[in-house]
Amino acid sequence: MKTPALLWRSLEGSTVQCQLCAHFCRIEDGTRGQCGVRENRGGQLFSLSYDKVAALNLDPVEKKPLFHFLPGTKTLSLGTQGCNLACAFCQNASLSQPPRQGKALGGEAIPPREIIRMAQTSGAASVAYTYSEPTIFFELMRETAILAQEAGLANIMVSNGFQSPQCLDALGDLIQAVNIDIKSYREEFYSDICAARLGPVLKNLVHMKKLGWHIETTTLVIPDLNDSDRELGEIARFVHDELGKDTAWHVSRFHPCHQMLDHAPTPLDTLKRAYDIGRAAGLSHVFVGNVPGSDLENTICPGCGQMVVERVGFNILRNRLQRGVCPGCGEVVIRPENLGKGD
Repeated sequence: MKTPALLWRSLEGSTVQCQLCAHFCRIEDGTRGQCGVRENRGGQLFSLSYDKVAALNLDPVEKKPLFHFLPGTKTLSLGTQGCNLACAFCQNASLSQPPRQGKALGGEAIPPREIIRMAQTSGAASVAYTYSEPTIFFELMRETAILAQEAGLANIMVSNGFQSPQCLDALGDLIQAVNIDIKSYREEFYSDICAARLGPVLKNLVHMKKLGWHIETTTLVIPDLNDSDRELGEIARFVHDELGKDTAWHVSRFHPCHQMLDHAPTPLDTLKRAYDIGRAAGLSHVFVGNVPGSDLENTICPGCGQMVVERVGFNILRNRLQRGVCPGCGEVVIRPENLGKGD
């Protein structure tokens, strides 16, 4: 089923311009945008992904990763096939890339109301739009988010951050928390390796902060591509200066995949160096990801230096916080509005 798309405008003849992401694709009649899931049919733009849920799971919210939003709760996570980027190192290419390659979209028609019913039945505290790139299934995300909000569930978006400003404003107060990739701090990296641009991502992060969303950021650290002291420092300083020192920065381990099977996994020493660079830049919360058992995935109180949340993988072993406050020094580590019931 093809669903009428939102956020587009008519151009000359039967051409349309998609206004969903920062590509602003001009789409001729009978063709699709770069994401492969928005198609022009007779001068009207349609979404091909609305009724194609390709992944649906109940996850710990820490898996998104979100460490300081509804900690210890579950989130019903969903995604469709498709993405507006073409990252050569994509960790989920089997889900994100087929539509860009002209392949038919797989998935199951699960109406938004059924998604909410499943979230409530499972005991989830939130719904997360994730796995591929939620921007490209905007219509499904927005409709589901409205129903989630009515049901008292939070909405989470895990994204590459390459939306249009119109998209962010249309989501507005529907989204409560995001994890956004900062893949690099170099335009050529985004251009050559991701078929995108850095500038819109940085602008969008500032926009999201103004919208009041809880923001955490992730950088997949890839050997010899974005792991220099200079670049890691630039990312850390951007997060500190533009998003705030309490914004979490997750530095994650790369594993060979997709078009980068010849690249080695990220050395643990590199991840420790990234962690140290983030802390030296003034960030209160830097976490090392994709390294099970690392003690650098714990939350440390920025006031007194005590470990206040102990984690292994996506599981919380111990939470010493009292309604988000450090019991040792009284520092607010997690804002009250980001806590689950009873935390």
